[in-house]
Order: sequence, then structure tokens, then C-alpha cells
Amino acid sequence: MEKLIIVRGGGDLASGTIYTLRKCGFPVLVLETERPTAIRRSVAFSEAVYDGASRVEDMDCTLAKSPDEALELIGAGKLALLVDPGCGVLGKLRPWALVDAVIAKKNLGTHRGMAQKTIALGPGFTAGEDVDLVIETMRGHDLGRIIYEGKAMENTGTPGLIAGHASDRVIHAAQGGVLEAAAEIGELVEKGQTIAVIRGCGSEFPVEASISGVLRGIIRDGLTVPKGMKIADIDPRAQKKQNCFTISDKARCLAGSVLAGLMYLEERDGK
Repeated sequence: MEKLIIVRGGGDLASGTIYTLRKCGFPVLVLETERPTAIRRSVAFSEAVYDGASRVEDMDCTLAKSPDEALELIGAGKLALLVDPGCGVLGKLRPWALVDAVIAKKNLGTHRGMAQKTIALGPGFTAGEDVDLVIETMRGHDLGRIIYEGKAMENTGTPGLIAGHASDRVIHAAQGGVLEAAAEIGELVEKGQTIAVIRGCGSEFPVEASISGVLRGIIRDGLTVPKGMKIADIDPRAQKKQNCFTISDKARCLAGSVLAGLMYLEERDGK
């Protein structure tokens, strides 16, 4: 437990880091909100909040009901998740490292005093001030670059390009309400097909597939979504259905950078 790593966030990008750190032998505790809104739920450990357990590729994660139970699970060699968005568990322990992988595009309270080593993914943090290191999350030449001083690039709001599609492959809620899914992750969908329905204020609004392809991700059925929220993601490459159920190239790249960053900080500290 002397090398315990806390990871804030259990979405698909965070899960790539969690998976890699655990595979490398580090004990890991995941902290999540009460109602996670991951889109790529088939590769997000955050689903344990709803189901009590989750599985990403060949790794299982168990929801703990208390900090003590979480530490028991970790002590038994398991991956544990705790609903603790405010990092209250830090009142009981000081981890070896803390990784902010919420990807909120802003700092939700992470600071260097939380752990011996602190790393944050994406914009909203300044390396050397808020945290020790920042990892670039923008796709392109600098994806995964370790930033020792300064900030990551600001969010452009433009999704990564896949087979000629970028913004048009991502679907946002046209109105607020409760989402009822009509298609499942991994399902082949056609442009214009209803993949979900949003019910709110006495009205019903169909959510249509923006392009044809594989439904790569869709927000969990029954969640209340605000207008404009990202709720689904389609991969235009119909033959890439298996990618819906494996950690993405971007998530693995970020994970490798986090691991390298931790080793750098250990070397810097002369350990």
C-alpha cells in the first residue's frame, strides 16, 4: 500500500490509465461521482457505480461502500472504486500518487498537497503549480506529451477525426430530459435511425444517428441529460465493432505517459 495510487475519474480515458497502472502492479483506488456520465461505457470502470462491479477487457473493478472496504479490496489485490468526488478519503490516507483523469477541462480541486506525486490529464492545470506534471490530451503530434511546466492546450470542442468524420460522429442532446436508449453499444446503425429518446417537460424527442456506422458509445439508459450534453458517439468504420470493447489508442497513449511521468517523479526525488 506504500505505492497506492488514487485516480480521480473512471471514464474511458481514465480507465486506460487505471488498467495500465494496475497491470504494472500498483494498488489503485478509483474515485467517482454519484452519477457518472461516461459515453464509452463498455470500457469505463465508472460503470461499477451503477452495477456494483465493472469489467474492462480482462480486468474487474469492485464498488466499495466505504473507504475501509476499499482498502480491504485493494489489500486483497483487487481494483476498487469509491464514490467520493470530493476526495474525502484523503482524510484517512495520503497516497503515493494521485492522478486527475476526470478530463473536465478544468480543475475540480486537485492540488499538489493531495499526494507525494500529482499528475493531471488535459487542460485546466498548470504543471509545477497545481500539480507536478500535466499530460497533453489533444490528439495530434503532442498527444501524451509530458508537460513539466505550464499547461496543456485548451479544449477546441472538436472530436478526433475518424475516417473523415469528426463533429458529425458525436451526438449532443437537443433538449434536456431523461434518456431512454433504443440501441446498444456495438450495434450497427444507419444515418437517421432512432438510437434513443429523450423525455422531458411532457414532450418526447427522438435522437437520430448522425452518420451510419457502429454505435461506439451512448450514455446510460435512464440518466437525466441537460440540453447540449454529449450523449452518443458513432464510429463510421462498420468493420471496427470490436474496438467498442477495447481501450482506445488515445487512452493507452495517455496511460503510458502517466506511467512514465510517475517514474520521472520517482527519479527526480532520488528514489
